[in-house]
Amino acid sequence: MSLQALRGRELKPPLRSVRRQATPSSINQSSQVTSIAGAQSRPTLRFPVNPETRAFYRQFYPGTSSIEWNDWRWQMRTRIRGLDDLARIFALCADERSAVERHEGALPVGITPYYASLMGLDDPHEALRRTHIMTGGEYVRSVGEADDPLGEDHDTVVPGLVHRYPDRVLFLTTGTCSTYCRYCTRARVVGNPGGEYQFSVKQWEKALAYLEVHTEVRDVLLSGGDPLTIGDDKLDWLLTRLRAMKHIEFLRIGTKIPVVLPQRITKDFAKMLKKHHPLWMSIHVTHPAELTDEVTESTARLADAGIPLGSQTVLLKDINDDPKVMVPLMQGLLKRRVKPYYLYQCDPIRGSAHFRTNVEKGLEIISALRGHTTGYATPMFCIDAPGGGGKIQLAPDPVVGRDGDDLLLRNFEGKVYRYPDPGGSLGRTTG
Repeated sequence: MSLQALRGRELKPPLRSVRRQATPSSINQSSQVTSIAGAQSRPTLRFPVNPETRAFYRQFYPGTSSIEWNDWRWQMRTRIRGLDDLARIFALCADERSAVERHEGALPVGITPYYASLMGLDDPHEALRRTHIMTGGEYVRSVGEADDPLGEDHDTVVPGLVHRYPDRVLFLTTGTCSTYCRYCTRARVVGNPGGEYQFSVKQWEKALAYLEVHTEVRDVLLSGGDPLTIGDDKLDWLLTRLRAMKHIEFLRIGTKIPVVLPQRITKDFAKMLKKHHPLWMSIHVTHPAELTDEVTESTARLADAGIPLGSQTVLLKDINDDPKVMVPLMQGLLKRRVKPYYLYQCDPIRGSAHFRTNVEKGLEIISALRGHTTGYATPMFCIDAPGGGGKIQLAPDPVVGRDGDDLLLRNFEGKVYRYPDPGGSLGRTTG
């Protein structure tokens, strides 16, 4: 049905999430094609499984077929959710065990089996493991930290809708993520069992009603939680409602799922998203270890659907705060048709001091990228200003000064060059 036709009729929300029931039928080993039985079934290419992950699920999930493993709903149902699950798979150190035992409230443990397969099972210092398993540092509050450091609650106009910038809004669609990062800036919201942050179609309707009358809004960013944890039909309905508003020109989705649950990006899902162009996607990535065969497939499906992909990376102490980590990460993303977009200074969320670097470290990494690799692989380094100040971009200062009418500039090699700039004031010292 055309968008024009949709605008002429009332859209009703789905009464329930629709699940297609699939039954394994036969596997053609020579063609590497899996057939799923059903009246409307058709052969679909098998989702790749990297060798390390295959060895992991055979050890810890014996009897699990590749069809089950590649079912994103199975991955969601089978997430590692507590101490017993963690201890079955990981050799927990005393600090990790104690931190998990102490936890209450929002931001629980949540790790998909797939993502766990990428982690160091015996090394508590391994990068991806540190981002998802609690440690005692979470219980230490440092100066300047807050539960809502970005002041999102202050700019919330209706539940779940943050209107800070003049022409764009942040639409919090859900409190659920497939995995829970320990440095999450919305730790107060996500995974909160029975807390004040509830997300539902009823709440969406309030946000949609606000957007219908605020015609200055032309850009909507769907976030949460993670919007891709929402079922296909329900997300399709929401995107259709937003697309029906003529003043909304630009839709974006912020998500980590293509990296931590790549199996979610089914061909049907990518086809559904394609209906809602112009639609962009910002993918949260952390480390080159995430760039597996599975992620190559998930990003390819999205890019092939015509969805421009950008990355968002949080700078994390002793995890990715090294050019030897960041350069291959950014280059690897570009190879997968993901444009490195933002490198964020870690937000001062409560209990995050052990993740935060100083700001100079971010500038050092940008310097290591600029001129040493393509500009396409160089993100913007930003601080999301505490208190609701918005994103502030930082960059290494190339201005050395002036010599008469010449502006003196330092290049990526540290050499100084002259640029004729008669009448300019940039670089002048004031007495």
